[in-house]
Amino acid sequence: MATADLLLHPVRLRIVQAFLGDRALTTAQLGAEVPDVPAASLYRHVGLLAEAGVLAVVGERRVRGAAERTYRLDLAAASVGAEDMASMTVEDHRRAFRTFVAMLLADFDRYLERSGGWPDPARDRIGYRQAAVWVTDEEFDALAADLVEVLRPRMEHRPGGGRRRRLVSTVHLPAD
Repeated sequence: MATADLLLHPVRLRIVQAFLGDRALTTAQLGAEVPDVPAASLYRHVGLLAEAGVLAVVGERRVRGAAERTYRLDLAAASVGAEDMASMTVEDHRRAFRTFVAMLLADFDRYLERSGGWPDPARDRIGYRQAAVWVTDEEFDALAADLVEVLRPRMEHRPGGGRRRRLVSTVHLPAD
């Protein structure tokens, strides 16, 4: 299975997302993060991701006679590379983008559900904005590199000290 095909499944994409932030999770802990996914389906998708090297086993212990594995995301293996992107058809790109947008919508819906009907975007630092910039291709490449440099040190933070795991999603599109 190609990396794009592997990752562009809605359940597998949610599993990968649950591990973002350098988290180590057992399948049981993962199940608590995605409670709407049936256990048998979750185990099957975790198995596929582990077999592909996207999830790595970083611990194992016996629980009631069964092996309980702890997994961590291999971020490099979980990335769709430029070669994969270049080989995707127009329909593949549509499907990939629809999956991405559907994931964003589902994340926001889960946030609204957790709010108990009283979301507070200011308190929770929720934001969605769009800006237009006039840049050459080279200036845009520099902008994208700047964004990576801003995010990278924060992606290396560990839990604790009042930190809350937040998802930062970006989309870059030509406007003409």
